[in-house]
Amino acid sequence: MTLVQPPFMTHGGRQQAQATRLLLHDLVRGGQGIAGASDLKVSPLQRPACGVRVADGSAIVHGTHPWQGAYGQVNVGDALVDIDPTGPFARTDLLVLRVEDPEYEGDRDPAYGDIGYFHVIQGVGPETVEVPVEMSAIPLARISLPRDTGTVTADMIKDLRQLANSRHQHRVHTAWPDGRQRLPGEPGRWTAWPTEAAWDVDIPAWASKATVTVTISSLQVEDGGVLARLRTTLGTARGKSSQVVAEQGATPHLFTTLAHTYTLTPAQRGVTQRLAVQANQDAEGGRGGLFVDRSTAIVATVDFTESPE
Repeated sequence: MTLVQPPFMTHGGRQQAQATRLLLHDLVRGGQGIAGASDLKVSPLQRPACGVRVADGSAIVHGTHPWQGAYGQVNVGDALVDIDPTGPFARTDLLVLRVEDPEYEGDRDPAYGDIGYFHVIQGVGPETVEVPVEMSAIPLARISLPRDTGTVTADMIKDLRQLANSRHQHRVHTAWPDGRQRLPGEPGRWTAWPTEAAWDVDIPAWASKATVTVTISSLQVEDGGVLARLRTTLGTARGKSSQVVAEQGATPHLFTTLAHTYTLTPAQRGVTQRLAVQANQDAEGGRGGLFVDRSTAIVATVDFTESPE
C-alpha cells in the first residue's frame, strides 16, 4: 500500500476523495456516530401514522473496507421515514443512516443521487443494537412494532445513537478543615458539613451528566457509637447518601466515599453550581460525636460527560 497523497493541500492541487475521507477519519479519532447530543433523534410523526421523523443534525459514518475512510452526512430539517405496518405478527425494525459509495458497495451514482440515506432494516432481533458488519451505516433507533399495528408511538422507539467523539472533562477539588469540627445539628437533619467541603463548579454547556465522587479521610468518632449519613449536593440536586457506622468507643481515622451521577438539565448547563457535602446523624446509632480536624483530607472529583439526548 503506497501513501495516499492529499493533493488538495498543495498549491494548485485538485481534491482527492479518498484523502478527504481518511483525513475526516483521523480528525474524529476513528469514531463514528452523531456529531452533537441532539442530532438525528428519531421521534414519532406529529400526526399518528406508520412512520417516524429524524431530526436535523450531522453524523460521521465509517466505510467497512480498509482505507475507505469516513463520510460526513448532514440532515437539514426533519426527514420523514416510512415504516411498514405489521400484520398478524410483531416485528422489530432497525433504522440506520447508511452510506453506499459505489466504489465499494452498491450502485448509487453520486453524480445523480444521494449516497447517504435513512434505511430501515426489517425483521431484526428484538435486542439488536448494531448494523450488519458488511454495511456502512450507523444505528439510530430500534422500532418494536406489535402485531396489527399501523402507528408508531414513542414507546416503540429505542434510541441507539452514539456520539462520534463525545466530550469529557475531569476536575479535581480539594479541601482541609481549618480546625476540629463536630457534626452539628439535630438528629436526622441534613447540615452542610464539613464546612470546607464546598466548591463552585463551572458546568460546561455541552455536559449531559456529572459524576461526582468525594472521599473523606480521617473521620473520628468519640463519646459513643455513631450512625451518620453523608451525601453530595450540586446546586439544588441531591445525591445518594452513604453511611458511616461506628460502635461504642473512640474510633479514629475512618474513611468514607460518596458517589452520585447527576443528570444535568438545560438550566444547569453553562453556569456555575455549588458542589457541597451534607451530613446528618441518626439518633438510633448512638450519641457519639463525628469529627474532622486538620488531618482530614477531602477530595472531590467531577467528571462531565456528553451523551445523546
